[in-house]
Amino acid sequence: MPQQVPHKVVVTGASGNVGTSVVEALGRSDEVSEIVGVARREPSWHPPKTTWVTADVARDDLTEVFTGADVVIHLAWFFQPTSEPMTTWNVNVRGSIRVFDAAVRSGVGALVVASSVGAYSPGPEDGHLVDESWPTDGWAPAAYTREKAYVERVLDTVEATHSQLRVVRMRPAFMFKRTSASSQRRIFMGPFLPRRLVQPGLVPVVPDLPGLRFQALHSDDAAEAYVAATVRPVHGAFNVGGDDVLDAEALRQILGARATVPVHPRLARTALGTLWRLRAVPAPPDLLDAFLHLPVMDDSRARRDLGWSPRYTAADTLREFLQGLYDGSGAATAPLEPDNA
Repeated sequence: MPQQVPHKVVVTGASGNVGTSVVEALGRSDEVSEIVGVARREPSWHPPKTTWVTADVARDDLTEVFTGADVVIHLAWFFQPTSEPMTTWNVNVRGSIRVFDAAVRSGVGALVVASSVGAYSPGPEDGHLVDESWPTDGWAPAAYTREKAYVERVLDTVEATHSQLRVVRMRPAFMFKRTSASSQRRIFMGPFLPRRLVQPGLVPVVPDLPGLRFQALHSDDAAEAYVAATVRPVHGAFNVGGDDVLDAEALRQILGARATVPVHPRLARTALGTLWRLRAVPAPPDLLDAFLHLPVMDDSRARRDLGWSPRYTAADTLREFLQGLYDGSGAATAPLEPDNA
């Protein structure tokens, strides 16, 4: 496939955690001359080369927005409300299908799609790293992983029926940065967690759950991988994980806690389920189950074919994020609004 220089790139979900980092990274690229950021609410933020278009992927016709674009990067996604699975399905699955259909109709040359480590089936029992060939069936009880897996199946069909469209699936680890802290607090932790509590040294112990082993990626590092997939003639799936793997002991050190305490998953699940039913936390217990079964990814392909490597360690990423939580940090977009509570 001959290399094409993408002069115009459209980014859906451009005002969120990853989207703002992707827009910034595209703005720094000499191979990108024009960026169209698609968001449901227009930000007051005005990054270089970027024009904002207000649109909802679940409702609005995106064909005209995509016309003339060389690449569409699809990041738009709802995590909440987890108590309304049809709402998230309508945006995450049906909205993605509408994006893919519009990309085909408008003659876009390439589609770079945000999948996730959450699309993967439970990891191997021996804990070895998995590459992009690992099954992507998700964890069926959890809406987030179920929806990510379903979109992967939709992309299988898109690739099979539209050979002229270069399709790239990015499967990043959990992504954090300072300016996403308030947003992620609202999405994952809820309103009752005192943000000052996350200051290192104030958390006494860290629960040690079987399966607690994950990769954390700085959103800016993820963005560099997205840009590389945009400007290089690559296709297929890419794991984007990072160098180190975090477990309970690593979290203890980051948080300055005194000890780790073994906790049975059933006890943790019961406690989380009770809090979720009381609407004290926004994350359902099925998501905890999915999290504890995730594989650890081998991202050798991204390093080789994208020329990518992370600048931040997982520990440094979490420290920056925790400082953002403590400070109530955010940015000048609706999803990343600072927490002034």
